[in-house]
Amino acid sequence: MPALLIGLICVCGVWAVAASLLIARDLERRGVRISYLWLRVMILKYLGQYRRVTRAETGQVGSLFSHYVIPLNLALVLTIILVLVLTKT
Repeated sequence: MPALLIGLICVCGVWAVAASLLIARDLERRGVRISYLWLRVMILKYLGQYRRVTRAETGQVGSLFSHYVIPLNLALVLTIILVLVLTKT
């Protein structure tokens, strides 16, 4: 069970990293300067910019926003479950 949870947490991490790179690429195509060197630190700023830009263009938040937020929340829940499982044994 712990190995499965750890694997799922890693998948969520990869999913979030891929989404952050796609968000950065999308913003760059729209003329926003992106620093890939500082992407890890600046992702929350870029996430807000992405949300504003896509909402202004289409009236809805872009789908990549959810593809970043959902895996991070899922990873948090899985980590809590993993801690509970490991403390029981």
